[in-house]
Amino acid sequence: MTSAYQSALAYIYSYTNYERLGMPKYTLTHYDLERIRTLLAQLGDPQKRFRSLLIAGTKGKGSTAAFAESMIRAAGYPTGLYTSPHLHSFRERIKIGGQLIAEEDVVRLVEILRPHAERVAGLTAFELITAMAFYAFAEAGVEVAVLEVGLGGRLDATNVVQPAVAVITTISYDHTELLGDTLWLIAREKAGIIRPGALVVSAPQMPEAMTLIEEVCAGRRAELVVVGEGDYRWLRGHATMHGQWFELQGECYWIPLLGRHQIANAVTAWAALDGLEQRAGLVVPREARREGLRTTQWPGRLEILNCQPYLIVDSAHNGDSASKLRQALRDFFPGRRIMLVFGASGDHPFQDALRELLPIATRMFITRSRHPRAAAPERLLETVVQLGYQASVVTPVGEAIMAALQNSATNDLICVTGSVFTVADAREFWFRHSGLPLPPIDPPV
Repeated sequence: MTSAYQSALAYIYSYTNYERLGMPKYTLTHYDLERIRTLLAQLGDPQKRFRSLLIAGTKGKGSTAAFAESMIRAAGYPTGLYTSPHLHSFRERIKIGGQLIAEEDVVRLVEILRPHAERVAGLTAFELITAMAFYAFAEAGVEVAVLEVGLGGRLDATNVVQPAVAVITTISYDHTELLGDTLWLIAREKAGIIRPGALVVSAPQMPEAMTLIEEVCAGRRAELVVVGEGDYRWLRGHATMHGQWFELQGECYWIPLLGRHQIANAVTAWAALDGLEQRAGLVVPREARREGLRTTQWPGRLEILNCQPYLIVDSAHNGDSASKLRQALRDFFPGRRIMLVFGASGDHPFQDALRELLPIATRMFITRSRHPRAAAPERLLETVVQLGYQASVVTPVGEAIMAALQNSATNDLICVTGSVFTVADAREFWFRHSGLPLPPIDPPV
């Protein structure tokens, strides 16, 4: 890493960074789209120079975005992918043509944006990064950008684009203190990305969330496509520890991501591409979709790092995603003892996740990631005890993995989960421990 790149990151993070500090109340006081609109206007409105898919939801946003971008790129279109947060490097957030943005481009873009950003009072780090992504995509001649909403939807910085298709993935309980304590209220914030007359693709939803989405679409005369219905019904096929087959519209497709929920994410991305063809004239042939699905990469989601015993990392952090993880472990690894290594962010509903996962754990290890928002192990342990279980506290994450290994037999399974930050620490530790090539990693800034 160059010192210039590190200085560029320090500059970005010098702006108000809710990812590190914790999220404030989700109101116009803290999330004001006029700030990023002002910045983008000074930059020549780069967001108007490419077509976009905008993806909101509670879970599955990143996977759906990764599937969609991979399929579009396989068809030969110049693509951009904007996601958050990152696992190991800031560069993961902005990808062009499937490649991480280069360090030197981050440095150069910071210098371009700096004089404009400093004229916008109250700008946040996420708003600055979003503007940087849009500028990078426009500069590179990206034809289609796949954009993952950061938080909510209505007031998120990404919501300044005019998407060809708006996508809403599974809605569940998360950030309830910010978005609302009912699925209806949370869905209302996610549905803020729906434009009048838009085409909207929704993943399967709980009735309360679907009712709200239907109401918003009706009120704004938007066309709604629901995955799991009509042309978007799928059949789950054979699965291995390397991936799974599913059938859609009479043909079979393979994805390298595990879990039944990933099939729903893949089909949601497929439906979004149909919408792109309908609304923007962008055609992605079936064979390109097949290749794009087959080659999608999205690490940290039911990712197998080791066998004998199995070491699996997954970014589940709320009750819904933990339930999906539990189902996947049942599907792919039946009958194995499970050693659970769990570390959560303090502002996520880890109680719900623990309620799902504790019953399947033979042994539980509480840990803490290096991230500033990580929950104190004592707080997690208190919840475990309240739920009627026992756990050992071992920090940092690498030590917790070693403790789990020491208590595991060859046929057991170690699952590290609770937050994307815990998964990031686990991956970095395991690659170093095993002598495997490390991904690009940013040092603390």
